[in-house]
Amino acid sequence: MKLCVPCLFGLEGLAADELKYMGMDGVAAETGRVLFDGNAADIAKANIRLRTGERVQILMGEFPAYEFNDLFEGVYALPWEDFIPKDGEFPVKGHCLNSQLMSVPTCQGMIKKAIAKRLGGKYGLQQLPETGSRYQIRFSIMNDRASIYLDTSGAALHKRGYRPNANLAPLRETLAAAMVKISRFKGRDIFCDPFCGSGTIAIEAALAAINRAPGVNRRFTAESWSTFDRRVWKDARDEARAAEFRGDYKIFASDIDPACIDIAQENARRAGVSEFIHFSCANALAFTPPAEGKGIIMANPPYGERLMDVKQAEDLYRSLGRIWRKLDDWSFYVLTSDLDFEKCFGKKADKRRKVYNGMIQCQLYMYK
Repeated sequence: MKLCVPCLFGLEGLAADELKYMGMDGVAAETGRVLFDGNAADIAKANIRLRTGERVQILMGEFPAYEFNDLFEGVYALPWEDFIPKDGEFPVKGHCLNSQLMSVPTCQGMIKKAIAKRLGGKYGLQQLPETGSRYQIRFSIMNDRASIYLDTSGAALHKRGYRPNANLAPLRETLAAAMVKISRFKGRDIFCDPFCGSGTIAIEAALAAINRAPGVNRRFTAESWSTFDRRVWKDARDEARAAEFRGDYKIFASDIDPACIDIAQENARRAGVSEFIHFSCANALAFTPPAEGKGIIMANPPYGERLMDVKQAEDLYRSLGRIWRKLDDWSFYVLTSDLDFEKCFGKKADKRRKVYNGMIQCQLYMYK
């Protein structure tokens, strides 16, 4: 099968690296997604292990769609009966951009009608019951080209299951995992997040340190499909758990708000990594190294569009610059949407990377 992992913009290369490391074939990063070739076992492995991707989808087909008839015929020609049984539920979701077909509800209806006609003909039914397992159809129509997918994940992969509670400005788990991956943190250095909020960065750092697959304890839509042998999911989980290891890690997370610390500790407990993270209520401007040795500071501080106004955020960056620049042998990774961050911080970043925190365009400033 041709498989597709949609990603937050800016994370495509990281997701591609993950898939290559898993041994997937035909890995190709494109804007907003990564394609690869695989079977049912690969679908299970990717869902369970991916840290930076948002979903694992089967790419059913792609074709030009200038008119609704093009969309209908293109969808009707796809082999839906290879995946969806006669009682399968197949809702449709999607989006349109820069195309002649811009009505999402009309596109949904046309795709639904085409699939129903195909399946009805194959199963000899005039009306499909849709009482069985869910087979979520997703579509993207961009620049008059339709991409049609079958979603194997269900809830997005950033929903690890450990964060039912979050603060007012949560960082998506996949972005936090990407930041940790970029820093090359493996558990050997000191790791600090002085703006921990609901604890996402520290939790993702701990998961990376112990090599725990982020999806090992959650369920995925395709596990209920009659199309695939369910043993592939058990085998993938067993393999992932066998790859875990324990160590003595120096991961520190703090926040000035005691309510955030309570939430972060509970989330870490849910993630099964509370024993590896030292939480404290502290002001980031009073930061001192919590242990000897070189370390990493990784932060998603307030940035104007989030919990502070722009002036307050920039005053904070100036103060952080005065404090953190004194720390020799430490690396800093700061995520913010403020393009004047380097000026406020007082030092040009060694590298910067454009990423998206939800719909907010940000820069990850890296000081090594």
